[in-house]
Amino acid sequence: MIDRELLQTTLAEWELTLSTSQIDRLEQYVTLLTQWSERMNLVAPSTLPEATRRHLLDSFSLATTCQQAPASLADIGSGAGLPGIPLAILWPETEVLLIESIGKKAEFLRHVAQELQLEHVLVEVERAEVVGRERRWREHFELVTARAVANLATLAEYCLPLCKIGGMWLAPKGFDIEPEVQDAEQAITILGGQLRAVYNVNIPAEPVRSLVVVDKIAATPLTYPRTVGTPSKKPL
Repeated sequence: MIDRELLQTTLAEWELTLSTSQIDRLEQYVTLLTQWSERMNLVAPSTLPEATRRHLLDSFSLATTCQQAPASLADIGSGAGLPGIPLAILWPETEVLLIESIGKKAEFLRHVAQELQLEHVLVEVERAEVVGRERRWREHFELVTARAVANLATLAEYCLPLCKIGGMWLAPKGFDIEPEVQDAEQAITILGGQLRAVYNVNIPAEPVRSLVVVDKIAATPLTYPRTVGTPSKKPL
């Protein structure tokens, strides 16, 4: 079960709104997430009783940086569908691509999209380095997200090749990330990005987190992303 009152109250403070049917879809999503997590590693079981705060509001916090729904969204390393599935529910007109290299997790994502009738959601079973070189997806998306546990320099090479010029990459992180941001600035610049800001994210009863916002201002050189595994082993 999700905490509907907490969800609606917090979203109202963020000037975001969900219809009853959208909240019903979120409820269905959390139910599926709970069921599938019993047999595979999607999220830590301890986080499920607090799914409204730990997963839903954490995902929706990314939307506070958007003045309107983006035309297209790519979620890299989507895993359990976070933040991609909640954002797909929030933005029913947005083309959403969930990129997940692990087949069983991709199967879960496809099942969720089918059960929730999210016809605007596609799932790509592939590594981000490969998808970033595919002509139909390269520099295609207005918004790119990644909740993955990786340093920003590595994430930049996964995300920015998919982001169109004029688009935006959002990276949710922990609180004290200034050293990591400084280490990633060279990679961001090389890949055609420009750091806009690092915002604090306040979710009730949760530690303060950070949201790194990067604008795509120039084309990513064709040499990036490098071969699979290189961005994590040798960050720019």
